[in-house]
Formats: sequence, structure tokens, C-alpha cells
Amino acid sequence: MHSDLPKSSLLFQRITETPSTTAASAAVCKQQAYGHPTQIPDHVARYHNHAVGPNQSCSAVTQQISAPVSTVWAVVRRFDNPQAYKHFVKSCHVILGDGDVGTLREIRVISGLPAVNSTERLEILDDERHVISFSVVGGDHRLANYRSVTTLHPAANSGGGTVVVESYVVDVPQGNTKEETCVFVDTIVKCNLQSLAQIAQNSARRN
Repeated sequence: MHSDLPKSSLLFQRITETPSTTAASAAVCKQQAYGHPTQIPDHVARYHNHAVGPNQSCSAVTQQISAPVSTVWAVVRRFDNPQAYKHFVKSCHVILGDGDVGTLREIRVISGLPAVNSTERLEILDDERHVISFSVVGGDHRLANYRSVTTLHPAANSGGGTVVVESYVVDVPQGNTKEETCVFVDTIVKCNLQSLAQIAQNSARRN
């Protein structure tokens, strides 16, 4: 029974200073798979290299899904309908744009979270490479300067499965540590990706 549950693993991050060749020093978020071994191809991993400021946290979560990339992507690419698999989203309204890069949406979250709403901008939507990215540009919440990148690629030796990688960088809220921030956001992302796995796998079975 439990063997059908989707497998998730946190990617623990090593923040390293970049060479001081720029005016402002930054850091790059480098992934190291922890738990279930997951090979991330170089052409995918490059999307998850984030410039990280001194008061920011960066992390990532992976999810293996027993469904084709096309099935998973059909759900993930819907910038106007994140509540299809993100259970913490109560509603979503597009306030500017038609789904292309630059589109703005307003998210309202369920009660119980330290947030009310979030205004988010679509930064990347690549249907060929299966990459989607958004940034938080406003709203009533604690995740300032949040930026997320999600990629999909075929799982190796999995009979048509998919590996989803979702990484993010975000400001550390006042009164919290970087570790606390990662634990909070990782938990939300992990829940979202487990929900995505169930939805995509159910869809694949029906088809």
C-alpha cells in the first residue's frame, strides 16, 4: 500500500560566496541530492542556480512522479490555476496578461498561514524545456523577494516517469533564521509536489 506513495527528497544546499569581481557579493545555491538519489542533468540544474543575498535562504525539493512529462507539465504550466495542486491556495485571479511571460496573478491563501494574499509575476514559461518560474512582487505575506523555478525532466529507467525539481530563493523574515525559513517553505513545496504527483498519476491511469 505504502509503495504507491510518491517519493520526495529535500535537496540540501551549500551556499558559497562568488568571487568578488562584482560590486556586490552574492552567493550561488548549489544542490546536493539527499535521501533518494536523483540525477539532475546539467541542462536542468543550471535553472536552479540562484544568486543569494546575505539575508536570503535558498533550497529545493525534488519529486519523482509515475506519469509522463507531458501529463505533469499540463498541470504545472497553468499559471492561472495553481490551486489545481497547491492546496494552500484558496483562489487565483489573473490581473494582467494572458498567460505569457509578464502575466500577473493574485493568489489568496487558506486561513491558518502567515499570509493573506500574494501578487506574483510569471518570469519563465518554456513549453519545450518544461521550465516555469515566478516571482512574488507584492501582497500581504512574509515571503519577500520570493522567486521559484520548477523544471520537469524524464526520470532515468523509470518507464516514462518524471522528475520535478522546484527551487527557490527568498528573504529571511525578521525574527527568523535561514534554517527556519527553509523548513517552512520546504514543507509547503513538498506538500504541493506530493499533491501534483497524485493528480498526475491519477490522470495517467485514466488515460
